[in-house]
Amino acid sequence: MQVAAQPDYKTLYEQAQLQIIGLQQQLSQLQKMIFGSRQERFIPADVNTTQLSLDIQADPIAACNISSAQKISYTRTNITVEPTPISHPGRMKLPDSLRREEIVIEPAADISGCKKMGEEITEVLEYAPGELFVKKYIRNKYAKPCNEGILIGTLPSRPLEKAMAGEGLLAQIIIDKYVDHLPLYRQMQRFERNGLKLPYSTLTDWVSSTCILIEPLFEAL
Repeated sequence: MQVAAQPDYKTLYEQAQLQIIGLQQQLSQLQKMIFGSRQERFIPADVNTTQLSLDIQADPIAACNISSAQKISYTRTNITVEPTPISHPGRMKLPDSLRREEIVIEPAADISGCKKMGEEITEVLEYAPGELFVKKYIRNKYAKPCNEGILIGTLPSRPLEKAMAGEGLLAQIIIDKYVDHLPLYRQMQRFERNGLKLPYSTLTDWVSSTCILIEPLFEAL
């Protein structure tokens, strides 16, 4: 009677351990290929493919799918598109209400014996800064005979009797501030460029007093 040979458990254990290590390496490589960055997904050409083999059989792509592609042909036709002429609207007509300053330009050559046949007119829109000027009221004083008193002319009424600002200047300050949104400190800078230094408190007093004057107009509107 023969006794069955006992298996070498130590050898089987070592082989199982090697197989487990190999499978762990394969799993690590697959995780890097699927979830890792592009650098980690790269597999060098010298990697042992037998070590990464999982015995997965991939079905080959049927050749009929590639051969069944249809060939499409077309003929190019040259189409000439004629450019559409763009009509220029012309220069905008300047309002007739604007003051015209006429400047006559004669030819540089001698025009003796020549007959005028027409003229070319070119209008250029220009601008001159606002002008600050002074109304100088000169009131002559006269003494009555027999020392009965003095005669002098009466000053015309002004919006703000104690202010040196005229009605035109007050109106312009209000328009600049509330219509054109130009702050008072910038108006001060503009006055200084014209050689006139006005305190900020003076401008605020003019504005507040003028607003009081136009309250009846505001209520009426």
